[in-house]
Amino acid sequence: MKYRKLGKTGLMVSEIGFGGEWLERHEEAESVELMRYAAEKGINIVDCWMPDPKSRDIIGKAMEGNRDKWIVQGHLGSTWQDGQYVRSRDMNFVKPAFEDLLKRMRTDYIDLGMIHYVDSEEEWERSMKGEFFDYVKELHEKGIIRHIAMSTHNPRMAKLAAKSGIIEVILFSINPAFDMKPATENLDDMFEDYGEELSGIDRERAELYQLCEENDVGITVMKGFCGGRLFDAKSSPFGVAFTPCQCIHYALTRPGVSSILCGYDTKEQVDEAVSYETATDDEKDYASVIASAPLHSYKGQCTYCGHCRPCPVDIDIAMVNKFYDLAVQQGKVPDSVKAHYEALSHTASECVGCKGCESRCPFGVEIADKMEKAAELFGC
Repeated sequence: MKYRKLGKTGLMVSEIGFGGEWLERHEEAESVELMRYAAEKGINIVDCWMPDPKSRDIIGKAMEGNRDKWIVQGHLGSTWQDGQYVRSRDMNFVKPAFEDLLKRMRTDYIDLGMIHYVDSEEEWERSMKGEFFDYVKELHEKGIIRHIAMSTHNPRMAKLAAKSGIIEVILFSINPAFDMKPATENLDDMFEDYGEELSGIDRERAELYQLCEENDVGITVMKGFCGGRLFDAKSSPFGVAFTPCQCIHYALTRPGVSSILCGYDTKEQVDEAVSYETATDDEKDYASVIASAPLHSYKGQCTYCGHCRPCPVDIDIAMVNKFYDLAVQQGKVPDSVKAHYEALSHTASECVGCKGCESRCPFGVEIADKMEKAAELFGC
């Protein structure tokens, strides 16, 4: 495993990181073992944006006895309310959620205190002023968070962070599909037709990467695989498939990037990601794929990020969408996928069509329509 300096923090992070959001999908012992296996392969950075108790407990147990070997991105503003994720700046929820993070992770400090999900100027103002930011500064002064960081999907907000002199690390969504799209403050328009813009990297994003490199602001990468969409020619906006190795190489060759945080369900997926370190130049080559790809539009594709929550009837929207997408890629719905779908506590047929989730989706997914399609496909 190769390691890179994470901006001005001076921390040395593994090029291949661990995005922990799927840990809760498995039995606790299995997920603990998976994270420990990743550590054996040299992975030393983990992101925990998830506020749910199970995910946090898993990470805490996996790090037990080896806390000093892990660099943790823990999020401030990701809260657990009535059994569901809610982004909040309300200190009645923010402070207990962060204290819960420390307790469940069995630690007294977080390496990177992430200001969670800042994708608009209004959210930037709410996050960088008042009680919320006073709390962030207090934690930093006490050494409870070693470095102040921020997560965002919007390059304009990321540029504000890079120029702030306060934010040392940015968790940002990077993959070829996202980089070929013009920046916008209106995330509802993020995936409108690309048109000719798909022919080259967007200027705003290129400026962001250069700005981070110049200001020594570290970048860690989320959404590197575009929710798995890039692995299938049918769902890829380019009309051709990429390999995990190519996506990893794309992210790691952006200026300022230190680590790409991949999501894992199995040890084999960890091995596949880590194999990047010994891959040939031909195996890493993404440029020829892009160069030969037809232009395609990309709108409303779910990346399973979970920001659509909370749901009034407690549907796990991201998981329903994931099972639906897996199923429709096959000629027949696989029994295993159907069984996993039916095991969900709440299925798509329970959707009440309120569309509150759609207002929170960063990627413009027509969720209510997709719930109808999933209910029809799976029969419940």
